[in-house]
Amino acid sequence: MEISKGTEAQKYVWEGAIPLQIHLHESEVTTLPLPPPALILAPRIGYLPLLAPQVKPFFSGTLPPGVDTVWFEYKGLPLKWYIPIGVLFDLLCAEPERPWNLTVHFRGYPGNILTPCEAEDSVKWSFINSLKEAAYIINGNCKNIMNMSQSDQSELWRSVVNRNLEAYLRVSSKLKLGIYGDDFSIKLDSSKSRQSSSDGDAPGAVKTGRIPVRLYVRSSTVDFDYVEDAPVVESWDKISYINRPIEIHEDGKLFTLGDAVKSLLPECFVDNSPTRRAEEGDEKRSASEETNTTSGQEKGEASNEPVEACSLSDGAEIKVVRIQGIEPKLEIPFAWVVKNLMNPEYFLHICVYIKTSEPIAI
Repeated sequence: MEISKGTEAQKYVWEGAIPLQIHLHESEVTTLPLPPPALILAPRIGYLPLLAPQVKPFFSGTLPPGVDTVWFEYKGLPLKWYIPIGVLFDLLCAEPERPWNLTVHFRGYPGNILTPCEAEDSVKWSFINSLKEAAYIINGNCKNIMNMSQSDQSELWRSVVNRNLEAYLRVSSKLKLGIYGDDFSIKLDSSKSRQSSSDGDAPGAVKTGRIPVRLYVRSSTVDFDYVEDAPVVESWDKISYINRPIEIHEDGKLFTLGDAVKSLLPECFVDNSPTRRAEEGDEKRSASEETNTTSGQEKGEASNEPVEACSLSDGAEIKVVRIQGIEPKLEIPFAWVVKNLMNPEYFLHICVYIKTSEPIAI
């Protein structure tokens, strides 16, 4: 059991970083010439307030009098500090910038938009609270998090700040948040799934799972052919945020990322299940098939090509799905995505760009 090393994909996630070019807002410049931008490599799993000790030395000599309260913006949009840097980048940069140009402020904190942040302590407790929430989703309680020793809690947090995957896995294994049984391992199609099941390779493995997911939906009623042409996000009101766990019932059939997206966004899909088609006169399938589920768990029984259990509603089009900076195919097994691409607080963050004919009501 490679609990102290992690998978290759996990290592890539933890080592992932985004080059930032950070400019001081012109209203806070008190000297000439203007200070050059700060160039910083920011960890994907990190948080913007944790960059303050690196950023401030670049601009401390030019700031006006006052108390420092660091916050960042992108194209005029104040950035929510409790969302991981990588998620912000995936969500707001339709065409990924290299480097990502951000503006930093040390004055004028927008309290009407952003919740207060008292430097690293606020970020740490936000992380711990998210971990509690994830534990409750997975186990039905958060006792293991509440009962963590101060030393373990501190070590867990430092492992995230320092991007030390081995230390993180060593401490997090004590929390008993193992939501991945062998039945959730990678299976390229359902025939392999059934064979693995019949081989009995995972006796006593977890057969159900509640997956903590945070979905960020960037929707637009303006049509665009290429994702880089998506309209700029000018307000957080343009982003729909869904904190909706996914429940998986292992029944020998492949559950894909596409199924997960459908279960999270039923508002964007219409039922096109076999039963529905049978009622409409489609004789290709029997009307007695069990297809009530909207999560699409009955996809892909015969081949690698998915069998759609529901279709996009009129006027809706998913332009892109991003997780940890990649755009995985919707046919990929969801279990692999969760196991390898989740963030340290045990949430899977998914960014979705959708073109719709009318605003989404979630």
